[in-house]
Amino acid sequence: MAAKDELGRQGEELAAEFLRSRGLSVLARNWRCKAGEIDIVARDGRALVVVEVKTRSGRSHGTAYEAIGQAKLRRLRALAARWLAEQDERFESVRVDVIALERFAGDFAIRHERGVV
Repeated sequence: MAAKDELGRQGEELAAEFLRSRGLSVLARNWRCKAGEIDIVARDGRALVVVEVKTRSGRSHGTAYEAIGQAKLRRLRALAARWLAEQDERFESVRVDVIALERFAGDFAIRHERGVV
């Protein structure tokens, strides 16, 4: 596995653990359809939470959070609607969160932004 892919996998695992530690239930990981992929689908009470995870090992290309643009966030909203269409369960609200992880000297810093869209 390429180093970049391994870093991304590790970041997604840490993000899922982070969400669970804050009381969210992880419903799906790496959910895909022909329109794209959702890194993590979670439940926060009666809210559906679609989570984009971005992991970086440095800031030479900007911060992990800066790597997520408005087009990606709009696409995540559309993907949330597709995911919901396949479910029997209903939610009171839908939220898009971003978890940005940056690794420095082997340690990860985590930034969790709730409701970015």
